[in-house]
Amino acid sequence: MAAPKVDEFAPHPIKEQLPGVDYCVNSSPPWPEAILLGFQNFLVMLGTTVIIPTIIVPLIGGGNVEKAQVIETLLFVSGIDTLLQTLFGTRLPVVMRGSYAFIIPSISVALSRRFNVYIDPHQRFKQSMRAIQGAIIIASFLQIILGFLGFIRIFARFLSPLAAVPLVTLTGLGLFALGFPQLARCIEIGLPALIILVFLSQYLSYGMKFKIPIFDRFAVLFTVGIVWTFAIILTVAGAYDNRSPQTQLSCRTDRSGLISTASWIRFPYPFQWGGPTFDAGDVFAMMAASFVAIIESIGTFIAASRYSSATPAPPSVLSRGVGWQGIGTLLGGMFGTGTGSTASVENAGLLGLTHVGSRRVVQISAVFMIFFSIFGKFGAVLASIPLPIVAALYCVLFAYVASVGLNLLQFCNLNSFRSKFIIGFSIFMGLSVPQYFNQYLLMSGHGPVNTGLTAFNNIMQVIFTSAATVAIMIAFLLDTTHSRGHSATRRDSGRHWWVKYRNFSSDTRNEEFYSLPYKLNRFFPSF
Repeated sequence: MAAPKVDEFAPHPIKEQLPGVDYCVNSSPPWPEAILLGFQNFLVMLGTTVIIPTIIVPLIGGGNVEKAQVIETLLFVSGIDTLLQTLFGTRLPVVMRGSYAFIIPSISVALSRRFNVYIDPHQRFKQSMRAIQGAIIIASFLQIILGFLGFIRIFARFLSPLAAVPLVTLTGLGLFALGFPQLARCIEIGLPALIILVFLSQYLSYGMKFKIPIFDRFAVLFTVGIVWTFAIILTVAGAYDNRSPQTQLSCRTDRSGLISTASWIRFPYPFQWGGPTFDAGDVFAMMAASFVAIIESIGTFIAASRYSSATPAPPSVLSRGVGWQGIGTLLGGMFGTGTGSTASVENAGLLGLTHVGSRRVVQISAVFMIFFSIFGKFGAVLASIPLPIVAALYCVLFAYVASVGLNLLQFCNLNSFRSKFIIGFSIFMGLSVPQYFNQYLLMSGHGPVNTGLTAFNNIMQVIFTSAATVAIMIAFLLDTTHSRGHSATRRDSGRHWWVKYRNFSSDTRNEEFYSLPYKLNRFFPSF
């Protein structure tokens, strides 16, 4: 009897766990490979760690010495925060680093008139940093309360795959300004870096088979090594000697100002700039940034769970992760990083690029963060990598995170006009509203909300310049109210796929992926 003919046009089956991952969250590569992968994760997060202090420190009166110290401090706190998150938070392979959401409130503090009385730049830096510290310390309690008291768990229980699509997609796409626009600042090194990364990870890795897939797994290391060497040659050869100051700053490898000013050995410590000061307006703006960091972290947590081949994170695990994120933000406020904590989008994308979702690899990267923050000279050498090279990496890594959001569409009914409207409208508005707020700020010098209350203006600017935040607010509202009583709504949104993960004990795999170490679940149970 002939075998039944297989329909070659059958749709791809739905996968609750992503196939094709070489090492999932609980497994680990051999130690030499794991160490190299950990260093690669450290290298990827280093870009943001340099960018944020580079923006904030000069505005509050700091020079290259203060910038190097803030970078070392942020790196040190990020290492501790990453260890806490992977051990006691979501337990996912996520790197925790500084958040861009806190830049607007920090700039507002820097431009505050109350610091004009300080003529000495160093004194102004210390006083401004103390004000930023105080605001971040208070704002951290929003994350701690929402996480540990279970408010995020309540939100996540109502989050469907349909609403998660724009959240995760714009967690990646919302950072597009850090991609090609920054790459194009020095096209002669940025574009080759992008081409080499795509060629090594997507073409050469499939054309040449090795026992260990070195080209796609270590494509970032190869790319940075090749193009950074090329940039050094151009700098030494004098290719930029007669170029504009902006081009030299973007292209040269000797313009970061970090190598000469970084300490050989320095231990960051709490309140190193002095005791924190508190201002109600600063606090409320920082709380808005803290809220935005929560939203963007949840999107990154979902992407990391997918790329580590884990089941969707239960609501209680997401809530626990946000609580520990708050602890990281509190540490940032105490140590004086100038920003709060969030999950690294680029490192979540690296999980997809390497097909390695190992928790141990990320923990090794945290050790590198702490090491290079203490031995600052060595870290300063790596921090001098030109930004266009980092931006080339972002073009690929942010795209991987955005693709996870699109991957969640498999759980939804795309033949439903309701689903089409919610997805399309929330993604469009998530891109359009921040573009309007940013463009208005650029043209007018202030945001479209320009009342007499600076704190309120900053709150609106922080929230509505975050693509992921705007998208999830719209998608969540529409998904929970539009056609709520219709019989097909639940299945169209994909809720029936995620219902088994609403409670920690509903699926035995949750215990494998998300249970706390050292049998701590007995004392801190997940629900």
